Amino acid sequence: MASDTKNVRALGLCSGGLDSILAALVLRNQGIEVEWITFETPFFSAEKARRAARLNDIPITVKRILPTYLEMLKNPPAGYGKQMNPCMDCHALMFRLAGEEMQARGFDFLFSGEVSGQRPMSQNKNSLRYVEKNSGFDGDIVRPLSARNLPITRPETEGLVDRERLLNLSGRSRKPQLELAARWGVTDFPSPAGGCLLTEKGYAARLRDLFEHQDTYRDAEFFLLAHGRHLRLNTGHKLIVGRSKVENQKIEDLIDSAVDTEFRVQNWPGPVSLVPNGCDDPTARQAAAICAGYSKAPTGEPAEVLVIQGDRQTILSVVPTTPRDNKPLLL
Repeated sequence: MASDTKNVRALGLCSGGLDSILAALVLRNQGIEVEWITFETPFFSAEKARRAARLNDIPITVKRILPTYLEMLKNPPAGYGKQMNPCMDCHALMFRLAGEEMQARGFDFLFSGEVSGQRPMSQNKNSLRYVEKNSGFDGDIVRPLSARNLPITRPETEGLVDRERLLNLSGRSRKPQLELAARWGVTDFPSPAGGCLLTEKGYAARLRDLFEHQDTYRDAEFFLLAHGRHLRLNTGHKLIVGRSKVENQKIEDLIDSAVDTEFRVQNWPGPVSLVPNGCDDPTARQAAAICAGYSKAPTGEPAEVLVIQGDRQTILSVVPTTPRDNKPLLL
């Protein structure tokens, strides 16, 4: 059973979902002091984790890890899932970073809300074992919701955790977690679906295109992948065109006027559009025609498009390119 003579401290990975919450509560009900750590990139937000920490009174550390994450994402040893989601290597990386935090701050072990068999590819027993071995913290990771179905860990053998008070959940059913949540009064938690843009087909296709055509990237370029239409104009340039008022605002918020080229149709309602990292004059003319084609400007008649490149502003008169003609360019 857990030690009564030592203030045991555990650091958990937190997604903000119900499993993360319950795993922390299982340990806290043993008198273990729990804290969370979560990681943030343009591909997944820490917002749900922040909310869970606030609602359940659990301290949380949020770390942005994009440069480190990109190194893994470009060449994950275990490969990708259906899209560009490197789930096993992603989890291993997060446990490695959490383990470094554990050592630096004197926590006794790591934990997570993973449930054996809940996800057939990334949370089967072999995958969980792969993550542990490749994290660099083999034996230090407790999974409170499935621990009694998994090999015993160092914290359990050392008496830091009472194994008999851990759970033996497995499989994809959410019923045991929902019953436990009701028993413990946990009522506010997000649905388990979604959260990682790397699992989305459209986003993954755009990300592959970005990696194929560039060697360096700004953070904003990864956020932009989630908004608008993306059209590959040539090897060096692509155009992003807003599809709605909401998307126009999101794109506008991400424009870096120092490097991006922006396009705005004059005299007609139209989208906010940009070529990331700027472009030459022929590409600007092509982009302006495409932008006008997605506006309310009359088909077949010249339209004026304002082109903003840093401090330079130019008006181009172009014949709009129809959306049908643009289809081969769409990512």
